[in-house]
Formats: sequence, C-alpha cells, structure tokens
Amino acid sequence: MFDKTVLENGIRILTEERPGTRAVSLGIWVENGSRHEERGQGGISHFVEHLLFKGTETRTPQRIAEEMDSVGGVINAFTGKESTCYYAKVLDEHLPLAVAVLKDIFLNSTFDTEEIERERTVILQEIASADENPEDFVHELFGLDYFGDHPLGRPICGEVDTVSGFTRNDLVAFVADRYLPGRIIIAAAGNLSHAELVNAVAEEFGARPSRSLEEANGVPKVGRGVFVHHRELGQVHICLGVPALAHGDPRHYAAHVLNTLLGGGMSSRLFQEIRERRGRAYSVYSFLSAYRDAGYLGVYVGTKAEWTREVIDITADEMCKLAEGKVTGEELERARNQLVGNTLLGLESADSWMSHVVRSEMHYGRQVLVDEIVQGVHDVTADVVTDLACEFLLPEAMTVTLLGDLEGHSVDCLPFGTSASEAVARPTVNT
Repeated sequence: MFDKTVLENGIRILTEERPGTRAVSLGIWVENGSRHEERGQGGISHFVEHLLFKGTETRTPQRIAEEMDSVGGVINAFTGKESTCYYAKVLDEHLPLAVAVLKDIFLNSTFDTEEIERERTVILQEIASADENPEDFVHELFGLDYFGDHPLGRPICGEVDTVSGFTRNDLVAFVADRYLPGRIIIAAAGNLSHAELVNAVAEEFGARPSRSLEEANGVPKVGRGVFVHHRELGQVHICLGVPALAHGDPRHYAAHVLNTLLGGGMSSRLFQEIRERRGRAYSVYSFLSAYRDAGYLGVYVGTKAEWTREVIDITADEMCKLAEGKVTGEELERARNQLVGNTLLGLESADSWMSHVVRSEMHYGRQVLVDEIVQGVHDVTADVVTDLACEFLLPEAMTVTLLGDLEGHSVDCLPFGTSASEAVARPTVNT
C-alpha cells in the first residue's frame, strides 16, 4: 500500500507498505546529480556523497559502519546524472536505527578536513581506474561524444583537476545550495508504518528552511558522427546511440518494447544476428537512457577490429527494418511478455520498491501502479512501435564511439552516411 506525506517545506515522504516481508529499505534522495554541476564543479556531487559517510557530530565513520554491521544491515549511496541517494536496508525491527543513522549523516555531517583529503585520494584513484574495463569505459566516452560539453556527458566522478581543487567551503556551499527541501524525497518500502516513519523524520527534516532554486543547465545539444578513441586492445568496443525519449514521455512503454525487440535480450534481433548467426561478438545489447529533457537508445558490441564495420552495418540494417514495420505479431507478443516478466520479477525486493516509488514521483509526479505498467506494455501495438522507430532509429542520426586498435581498418564514410572524425583530446578521460 502506497502513501505520501508532504511536509510544509516541501520534503516528500513516500512509503510502500509490504507486510509480507521482514526487510525494509529506506532512502533519502536528492534531485541533484552531475548534470547540475557547472564546468568547474565536475564531480562535486559524487564527492559530497562520499563525505556524508565520513563522520557526524556524534558518530565517527567507524561507528556508522559498526552500527549497521551489528544488525546485519547495509548502508550505502550512489550518485547519478540527475539524483543522489543515501540508503539503508535492515530487518523491520531495526528500522529506527536506520532512520537515526541516515538522518544523522544527512543533517549533521561535519566535512572534516582530514576526511576530505583522505576521500579525495580515494576518488582520484577511482577516476584513475575508471578505464580499466573497456566495456564500461566506452560508455563514458560515448557520453562525451554524444552530449559534448553538456554536464550530462561528463563523468559522474569528475575530473582530476576539479576533484583536486575542491575545498571544504566549496563542498559545504554546494550542499547548502543544492540539498533543498523541495528536492528531497524520503522513501521507504517493506514492513513498516507510514505514520511512524513520518513521525520519526518530520521534526528534524521539517525544520529545514525552504527556498527555490532555478534549474541548472539547459537541454543538451546532441552530437552525431563517428568518434575513434585509439587504444591497443584485443577487441574494438562499440557504443552507438540515437536520440530517444525523455522521462515522462507517454510513449515510454513503446520505447521499451522497441528496445527489447532491437537488443533487449537473447532473443532480440541484434543478439540473434550478431552473436548467434554470425558469431561476431560475445556481448551485444541495446539499452535506453532517459533524463528529464533528453534521452537516447544505445547499442553496445564488443568485436574484432576487422568486423567493426560489419557489426555497425548490421545494427543500422536492423534499425531500418524496425522503421519499415517489419515486426511480426509473435515477436511483438514475446517482447511485451518479456518486459512484463522483467518488471514484476524486478519488484520482488524492498530495495526495488523503494526505488520504484521515488522514480515514479520524480519522473511522473505520481505513483505508477504495477497494473498500469502491465496494461501499458500490453497496449503497445506494432504500429506504435513502427512510428517510434521511424522517428528515432535513423542511422544518419547515429553517434558512434569506437574504442580500440583500428589501425589499418577504415571507418571513414560508413555506409549509413556519416563521416568519421578523429577523437579530440578530452580532459575528462584518458584515451
């Protein structure tokens, strides 16, 4: 059962009561992420996230860890492009402890200067090691190639120069400017009482002064073309994408069906054609990335250098077939059932329910019920999928990022009409 309370200062408290479980997941979300950073602030949201675990007025970092470990609980956080979340998962009987610890780190972190320096070193190591996995690194490069200098394209961890320069005043001021009540959501799911959670957090969180904040950074301009990032690797890692839907677009069910048909599973067109029929890759998949005012449908493939053009040709060809309406009823039904099954199985945990209620609130301003999701997916027709494919799956609109050793393998004038361009030296990553 879902419930919602809005405090006078705008903080939203959301719960999904699920008495059939012993687990409770509690999260404090802030609608602030790396896209809200100015050019010289790259990585500050992520830095702040790390520091909130480094001590409060009454708890040392060790005590924070020990308190959660002592009850078998988990406490952690993550920073995304548009939000940051601090969360804990415990048995229902230990929810008061989770509330107390999360409240403390969120409201009373001291930003100790010694801890700042220690964590700066950790984050710089994180940046240095970010390119160790080429499959992950190519996605980071794609973001830069696709969004250019817009903060949506920059790495969440930031850059060496910016992270090295943050002062305590910078970090404290950023929290004061961005962690505002109207952007804060406290959410919980599992075996809990909504009223009890509201009582536990309302006084301290309700005392936070409310003020408005203008949105930072406008709609991004999207790049297109082929970007080659040379590195001596055994494979070429390909990440390509075309513009797609932003959060909240009513056609999002059709977009998910389209993605599933293209490369969303082992029965998808790209997996079957590239891996199963031609043996040109081990890993191949497509995915959707959506933000409040932009989005893209992406494809990843890891392949040999000599097969790079063939793989891109196959991808472009499958996109064209979808845009031409070549979708069978059996294929469509399989994709819809796959999506419904994935959605329902994905909501089997308290963690996923906690995330679901928050993302519904942030993306749609209301709760999206499971029955609505199921019905929305089943209502997607072949014509709707085709219309969406005609709008977005345009090979000439592709941004193609290539990471690997392509020496001797031309990528100029790819068959779908784009021209290759050499990768520009980028300060945010090591290529």
